[in-house]
Amino acid sequence: MRCVGTGLFAGLASLLSASCSPTAHEHPENAVVIGALLPFSGSESAIGSNLEQAMLLAIEDLNAAGGLDGRPFDLRSRDSHSSTDRGLEQLLQLLYTDQVAYLVGPEENNLAREIASEVKALDVFHMLPGYAAPTVARSEAKGGRMRLAPSPFAVGCALAKSAVHEGVDTVNSLAALDDYNANVSSEFTTHFEALGGRILPSVRFASGEQTYTSKIESAFQSDAGRTLLAAYPASASTIVTEWTVSGRPGTWFLGPALRTEVLLANIPTGSLDGYYGVSPSMSLRSECHVMDEAEETADCSTGNADAFIGHFSRRWSGEAPLPAANFYYDGIVLIAMGLVYAEATTGTIPSSGHELQKAIRELNSPDHEAASWRDLRAAMAKLRAGVPLRYVGSAAEYEFDAYGANKHYFMQKWTISGDTFVDIAPVSVSCRASS
Repeated sequence: MRCVGTGLFAGLASLLSASCSPTAHEHPENAVVIGALLPFSGSESAIGSNLEQAMLLAIEDLNAAGGLDGRPFDLRSRDSHSSTDRGLEQLLQLLYTDQVAYLVGPEENNLAREIASEVKALDVFHMLPGYAAPTVARSEAKGGRMRLAPSPFAVGCALAKSAVHEGVDTVNSLAALDDYNANVSSEFTTHFEALGGRILPSVRFASGEQTYTSKIESAFQSDAGRTLLAAYPASASTIVTEWTVSGRPGTWFLGPALRTEVLLANIPTGSLDGYYGVSPSMSLRSECHVMDEAEETADCSTGNADAFIGHFSRRWSGEAPLPAANFYYDGIVLIAMGLVYAEATTGTIPSSGHELQKAIRELNSPDHEAASWRDLRAAMAKLRAGVPLRYVGSAAEYEFDAYGANKHYFMQKWTISGDTFVDIAPVSVSCRASS
């Protein structure tokens, strides 16, 4: 039975004792099974069902397009419980009981790191669509990992450029200790310093504390021009509430994990009005045009993303996809495209995660013909004929580096007005990596 009563408040309220199960659906025989580890319960439970719906939609679209030479694709989901220990148990079930060769997720950064060696040892292909997924920064002979969302490098670059363009002279951060938010904070301050700004002392905190009053005081006592709040919504809501009660000292930048209605539902209304953040752009690269070379701001249309929202909503009774759901849909399609093309050109599907990762990277060369998620039937037919196609997905026109990380050229800048997120001019990602 599908759990539909979690609600957007579940990630932050004491209602989290209830557990959601994956959506029930028929498992066809002789299917190509893709495993998914998602948070249906625990602190991240508000997003698990939505992400699974995106993947189930992709499975349906791919099967309607003919599957893998007539074999249907299927999704086998398990609950990470938003926990490293309990999630690891479920991962082992996916690997050894379900014996999946293709794994998607998890959302939790620490869990993704914990399972890396196990997945690699079994030579399983590992698709990482989540914002907080570990970086992919080295070639490996076994296993194959691919990262779809922007890296902390891209997030930090966009935030730093926004600060400089606003005339901010000094910055610091109030950041959670987990790998993802710590890296976002580090990249932000590093890029800001490289652009000529001055870094003031930052403050780190452990998620799950009852109060953050002392951390807030420490972060704002240096009187920085902007303070980046790099955290997940559960901790951030407490911090923003306590910050509001204390008189709202200083000014914020907001990390990408905070673009969620869960945050807005659990902070004083209007407390973050006018503060800026950045998140992955849902516009295709071809939908964006740089308008100001000096400021590197861009004008982007959203026709592709709007079409996917409509597609998702028609399938799931008017429910809208979370921004992260686009990457989960695309992750499933990328796996299928790699398998179909490899079978067409070699006569067999890849026998290892490493081989599949290489096939997907090579397919998504900018030199290849584009294939849209909107017409998977035509795309799959061409792939079966051995025609290489790059994927134009619901979230991006995919292009991967040598390690399997998707390249991002724009980030979406946004602000808050009451209980609504408002998009403003996107920011190009043009920072250079330090040597």
